[in-house]
Amino acid sequence: MIKFDKYEKTDNTLEKRITYITSKKFNYCTEKQAYKTILNCIDLTTLKGSNTEEDIIKLCEKAYSFNNDNKEIPNTAAVCVYPVFVKTAKNHLVNKNIEVASVAGCFPSGQSPLSVKMQEVQYAIDQGADEIDMVISRGKLIEKKYDEVFHEIKSIREICKDVHLKVILETGELKTVEMIRSASEIAILSGTDFLKTSTGKIQPAATHEAFLIMLDTIKEHYDNTKVKVGIKAAGGISTTDEAIAYYLLVKDVLGEEWLNKKLFRIGASRLADNIFNEIEEME
Repeated sequence: MIKFDKYEKTDNTLEKRITYITSKKFNYCTEKQAYKTILNCIDLTTLKGSNTEEDIIKLCEKAYSFNNDNKEIPNTAAVCVYPVFVKTAKNHLVNKNIEVASVAGCFPSGQSPLSVKMQEVQYAIDQGADEIDMVISRGKLIEKKYDEVFHEIKSIREICKDVHLKVILETGELKTVEMIRSASEIAILSGTDFLKTSTGKIQPAATHEAFLIMLDTIKEHYDNTKVKVGIKAAGGISTTDEAIAYYLLVKDVLGEEWLNKKLFRIGASRLADNIFNEIEEME
């Protein structure tokens, strides 16, 4: 069961933990390896209404432009696009070991009937998506219609089968610890592979506080079941310092075994260049 008492606001527990964890220092070699890990965990993303096929091709080219085997610099983990661009992305990432993720399920609002959401998810999968990023129905969660939220996620999980599912909580619209914890727990019990903070379409997007609550929920689930659930921070993350903070939070709560692209992602567009430049300067 959820234990809300660990987040007593009177002693600013969340803020104190975040400050302590993110103030930790690296030595030179550890810092460089952290940057390489972060680069390999980035989902390069373009989710504009004005996106064209040319935009998607450029995104794919960027995704595999970082690799340098001699310097052990990896590519990014994935590109994330709208369903109509999945096939274009797949065609340009053949043999690149880069996944194609698609937002689906009436992103970003989630305000459509479940049947419509399921059809869009199935379309993205039929186009070749390796991963689906779906949004929860925040309105239903706020109304405490937990069974309906569970049913929606579970139904989409069943469509995805072997396709990895990331469930976006849109934590900026969940105003309390209880709501973020409830959303995290429902998504995990529904069978998601990843929890994801945000769509990037509203503010606040990713925050350390929401991320830490999600990490704690994943940790408690793992302790009880030994089932690993991944986590993705997304929305407004562009600097190396911000990326390192999320890296440190994952490392502290879940451990180094989560610090790989199978269990940790950062959704970002501008971040990859900044991380790559840091690696190049350290070589």
